[in-house]
Amino acid sequence: MRVFKTKWFTRFARKEDISDSRLVEAVREIETGLNDGELGRGIIKKRVARKGEGKRGGYRTIIVYRTRTIAVFVYGFPKSTKANLTAQELEAYQRLAKIYLALDQNDIANAMNAGELMEVQYHGQEI
Repeated sequence: MRVFKTKWFTRFARKEDISDSRLVEAVREIETGLNDGELGRGIIKKRVARKGEGKRGGYRTIIVYRTRTIAVFVYGFPKSTKANLTAQELEAYQRLAKIYLALDQNDIANAMNAGELMEVQYHGQEI
């Protein structure tokens, strides 16, 4: 399982102090069936806790996801500022998922070299 975050999500996570370890924890939960909504076509929604707090007042993340293969954190927002994605946003993320899920290892390496994808480090821990 490889876990990535987009350039946009990396900036969001840094600003909101969301650590890679919390992203890894979220993916672990997803792998056990705990997500906050399957939005179709490779998109899921997952809550991530604020530092020092619970998930209730935390963030919602949008993830391109394929079981035991890849997770790409593409968008995040404080739960207090937005309830859900609009139909147009969902459609755009589903189109994006189609692209990300079709990437081969070469494409992923190129996206990483270009700074568009960053791999989340979990130091050999199981996901």
